Amino acid sequence: MTTLHPAAAAAPQPAPPPTRRDRRSWAGWGFLAPFVIVFALVFLAPIAYSLYLSLFRDRLIGGTTFVGLDNYTAALQDENFWASLGRVSLFLCVQVPVMLGIALLVALALDSGRLYGKSFFRISIFLPYAVPAVVATLMWGFMYGTRFGLVGDLDDAFGLSLPDPLSPGLVLASIGNIVTWEFVGYNMLIFYSALRVVPQSLYEAAEIDGAGQIRVITAIKLPAIRGALVIATIFSVIGSFQLFNEPSVLQKLAPNAITTDYTPNFYTYSLSFSGQQQNYSATVALVMGVITMVIAYVVQLRGMRKGA
Repeated sequence: MTTLHPAAAAAPQPAPPPTRRDRRSWAGWGFLAPFVIVFALVFLAPIAYSLYLSLFRDRLIGGTTFVGLDNYTAALQDENFWASLGRVSLFLCVQVPVMLGIALLVALALDSGRLYGKSFFRISIFLPYAVPAVVATLMWGFMYGTRFGLVGDLDDAFGLSLPDPLSPGLVLASIGNIVTWEFVGYNMLIFYSALRVVPQSLYEAAEIDGAGQIRVITAIKLPAIRGALVIATIFSVIGSFQLFNEPSVLQKLAPNAITTDYTPNFYTYSLSFSGQQQNYSATVALVMGVITMVIAYVVQLRGMRKGA
């Protein structure tokens, strides 16, 4: 009888070849890798770098020093930051319902099938969204001008004295008009696309029951597109807190009405590029990002709860 040497008995066994499931798993990660890399570079890395900057402060004596959470304490006590946040909050509470209400009415009109030239109106209303924000703001800014624009021409032609849209009391409403003109078509397309996938059987049942158009809208169409309404509201909330292009462009036309801290994004831009306060600018941007995230999450929760 032959016995094996102990060293031979303890020799490691060769690893089994990879199974089809293992190969499938690695293939999945391979397909996912490009997105993960881009996501890390354009999203996670800037946030991490901003967080790093926010923990330091550039002093005249001593250079860049670690200050911990002092920048955050200063941001929470910054009157300019809270004033700009209050301004965009007012903008959000007024402009977003108006914009979404107009977009919803247009989408319902297009979906009703009673509008002549539906394709023309759909393209015409969506077309302003294709205009770059800077170009749209410049266009409206020149129309708002009392000396060289449409308002000034109307004053001269009819002997009127129309209010200045770029005055301190009206400039926020003027910006709201520009944003509404730009994004009504975008939100209309979201609502109209959601309306087109509502089951036809629901309309047939409503017709059998003798329901009118108003009843069909309130009982079938609006509940069916609740998810689209929530998504459009979240996008609009985020966009309102990110307001930058319009005040930045109009600031050249109305320097007395639009200050460098008019909106939180404009404030962080001014701190970083004009005030050379990159550390504090990163802090304000992070605080604003957290506030936006919390409010958007609350809107999502409320919208989903109502839809349950």
